[in-house]
Amino acid sequence: MTARSYLYVPGNAPDKLAKAAGRGADALIVDLEDAVPQAGKIAARAAVADWLSDLAASGVRPYGGPEIWVRINPGEAGHADADSVVTAAGQALTGLCVAKTENADEIEDLARLLDAVEPRSRLAPGSIRLTPLLESGAALFAAPAIARAPRVVRLQMGEADLAADLGIRPGPDAAELLWARSQVVAASAAAAIAPPVAPVSIETRDLDALRASTHALARLGFLGRACVHPAQIPVVHEVFTPSSETVAAAREVLARYQESLAAGLAVCLDENGRLVDEAVVRSARRVIELAE
Repeated sequence: MTARSYLYVPGNAPDKLAKAAGRGADALIVDLEDAVPQAGKIAARAAVADWLSDLAASGVRPYGGPEIWVRINPGEAGHADADSVVTAAGQALTGLCVAKTENADEIEDLARLLDAVEPRSRLAPGSIRLTPLLESGAALFAAPAIARAPRVVRLQMGEADLAADLGIRPGPDAAELLWARSQVVAASAAAAIAPPVAPVSIETRDLDALRASTHALARLGFLGRACVHPAQIPVVHEVFTPSSETVAAAREVLARYQESLAAGLAVCLDENGRLVDEAVVRSARRVIELAE
């Protein structure tokens, strides 16, 4: 299943870590970067490694529960984070979110580190997946290469840092970020990886505003959204879970298209008289995949 919600959990908050798996998110991102002050990063790294080791021992992953991702720091600190948590976690860890990725070389360096670390955790080669976070103008222009780098399965945007780097002051509809968002969606499609995770929203009480912005991001091509509070999870799930009516319409499109192909035709009309071709069918298949 493609995760719909990614709940950020501070790596230096053991009480929140203990409850995180029961919050209802499809995936957790345990944060060793922005959520942890510089003076506490080494202690947080050790605490998260211990937590992951306990999860692995209990068999929580891969047999059930949310995906577990860890957001590591950029540069050498991130390599130390990766070494520690992957060694401890084994199969409990789904992958790493790589903060402030600037270019594909950084991902290639990290992938080589993981090639050496995985055997110590008795993991099959390539088990640990990577989700780079794009948080600068340089990262945006390198997005196509980053998306094709080893182990990368999805991209994510860090829009607060990105806006600061670009000098953008987003308005209520965040139209100022439209080009940046579309760039990341297009880079993902070009690299044939999963659609990017939609960026976080600071709205934790105005759920109607959260719903509206999440729908807008879904229409733009994002799939799933990062969350900073458990209250956001039901809204994100609602948006990224196709309704029964939507699924039924998609199945109807596929059925009509199969009948058309059997008759030697490459196109047909749906029940409302709209043209159905392979491009429309691709969208219908994606709806059904999401539902399943």
